[in-house]
Amino acid sequence: MNKREKFVIEGGKPLKGEVTLCGAKNSGFKLMIASLYADGRSEIRNFSKITDTFSTGEIIRNLGGEVIFGENHIVTVSGKSLSNWVISSGQGKLSRAATYFIGPFLSRFGKAVVSNPGGCKIGRRPLDRHFEGIKALGAKIKGQDGHYLISAKELKGTRYRFPKVTHGGTDVMVITSVLAKGKTVLENAALEPEIDDLIAFLNKMGAKIERKPGRIITIEGVKELKSASHSVMPDRNEAVTFACAALATKGDVLVKGADKKVLGAFLEQLDKVGGGYEIDGKDIRFYYKKQLSPCNILTHPYPGFMTDWMAVWSVLMTQAKGESVIHETIFENRFAFFEQLIKMGVKVKLFNPRVPRPEEVYSFNLKDDRPEYFHAARIFGPATLKPARLEIADLRAGATLILASLIAKGKSELTGAELVDRGYENLDEKLRGLKANIKRTE
Repeated sequence: MNKREKFVIEGGKPLKGEVTLCGAKNSGFKLMIASLYADGRSEIRNFSKITDTFSTGEIIRNLGGEVIFGENHIVTVSGKSLSNWVISSGQGKLSRAATYFIGPFLSRFGKAVVSNPGGCKIGRRPLDRHFEGIKALGAKIKGQDGHYLISAKELKGTRYRFPKVTHGGTDVMVITSVLAKGKTVLENAALEPEIDDLIAFLNKMGAKIERKPGRIITIEGVKELKSASHSVMPDRNEAVTFACAALATKGDVLVKGADKKVLGAFLEQLDKVGGGYEIDGKDIRFYYKKQLSPCNILTHPYPGFMTDWMAVWSVLMTQAKGESVIHETIFENRFAFFEQLIKMGVKVKLFNPRVPRPEEVYSFNLKDDRPEYFHAARIFGPATLKPARLEIADLRAGATLILASLIAKGKSELTGAELVDRGYENLDEKLRGLKANIKRTE
């Protein structure tokens, strides 16, 4: 990104009002890619106007596919004119979605070239969990200098067990196996609701996918898929961001579209710390009612506490009275944002807890770990945060620094506002609607 923008925030005011959630960041882009199986135009409603969505659209257009961003958060996608099967390194850096294209590429061309994915720098994204499953379907993969050539005359159904639970790996295997000949059984598959959103869309296209008890997904291969219409589920990460912002600023915010079914682990922790919330159908009101208590959390694949919630929850715990511990198990290096928070007055001690069976506890590949990486943080509160001039390093860190700046009394300046646009649609505008004093400048 060439253009650099910054947020200027005057903090110290409680957030009040109501806000409506956008479509899930972790769902919309992959529905667009799945649409490439069909010649007809698939209609995806409630897509989020974020960089990840537009980057996926740019990649599809560069490949010859059709993408039309319409009004009312509707995008139509068709793979009829798809003419290229190569995701270059430049395109790969736009998004972490490169491997998601393999299924449509193999279906149409019998081959695919993808590069290492981009996205936030929060740890390695182990592609072995994608490629091993694809090879089990009968594909051949050759890799060199960050590029991978995948080829297959015909994919055949298989039984494949993920060695570790993987959201992205499950996505890729579901998308790739829908046209494989015969039956595919995925064991130890991820349970994330965004995967269910993908499955629902593919089934509307004519796929035969079913979840079974015990982290099992079965896919009966079909001969073709047709276009379909689908509405993207609301973004649970956005819901938690606004919830933490309301509580941390001692405010009162109604989050419209917040679904208790996919926020269970978060609401369970709110009960422990004394955060106020009221559920009304698929809307939840979050409000400050008393001094927050500390608690300990362990990030974990769904239905556990989501790793993407960890950073904003860390800021919330700076306002709790006592010592809170956060143990991150999904990514090996996701605590870089604490360096910035310390400049704002956060009191934290990073450490590595003793883990008897790390291979079972940690989702990342242990070979990617480094001595300088920390996997747990001990946060001491309540802390009086002070305004600062800081640099946003990635999407979730950006939301975290915004939240901290809303708490701190005085003016903060956060450079790198464009990184927040990867996962939040008009976050500054929505915050202004909640009485926040925040503006964006170049």
